[in-house]
Amino acid sequence: MFGMENIETLSPYGAKFLLVLLRVTIFISLFPFFGSRNFPGQFKIGMALAFAAVITPIIEFDITEETIPVLISKEVILGIVLGLTVRFVFLAVNTAGQAISNAVGLSMATVFDPEFGQSAEIARLLGILAMLFFIVADAHHDLIFIFVKSYELIPAGGANINDLMVESSRIVNKLFLIAVKIAAPVVTGMLVSQLLLGFIYKATPQINIFFVSLPLQIFLGYLLLLLSIPVFAYVLMGIFSDMREDLHRALAIAAG
Repeated sequence: MFGMENIETLSPYGAKFLLVLLRVTIFISLFPFFGSRNFPGQFKIGMALAFAAVITPIIEFDITEETIPVLISKEVILGIVLGLTVRFVFLAVNTAGQAISNAVGLSMATVFDPEFGQSAEIARLLGILAMLFFIVADAHHDLIFIFVKSYELIPAGGANINDLMVESSRIVNKLFLIAVKIAAPVVTGMLVSQLLLGFIYKATPQINIFFVSLPLQIFLGYLLLLLSIPVFAYVLMGIFSDMREDLHRALAIAAG
């Protein structure tokens, strides 16, 4: 088993740089937009190296773990939890878009989204809006600050993994709640329209309800989506605020 002296032979700066690079690389690979498959691997590696090189001189921490495998495992798990806390917000937006597409009847119009795989156009539209609101809310700067702050709270190898895994499961459960909040206005409106169309069909069975309902569903779906954009923005801003609190909570739990 290699001890920490094997790392420290690389010089204190080299050891710090490698440990910072490990956490940074995992965080960026899960970060929305920059972690997308749209960006080539060389770009992500270069960005991780540049970011690690910039923040390493300004970070002060002591290496607390005594064995390399355990230290690396703790850093990997901490990076994954921090990255997924942000990633799940955008995954919830995509899930809400899929639910809206199913309700409107556009689920067949799917394309390959490099971010999430098979995705409907409404999901892609909501994803773009979410990323714009994310930048407007200055959340990306907050994430950089929180990430740098994580080394002050949790030095390399100092994460409390057991409690952190419990916290990660709580964050996963919030994904579906967020998706329901975003999709609720359109899905509820489409449900009401379906009930009204059902009453119309019962009153006049000779009407071909399928050819009447399909274009009507699409029109109402896009109308409700347009009208619900202010609600979407309000909910999303609250979600971004909760995301910051979740990151601080995860760091506090990992710090023990």
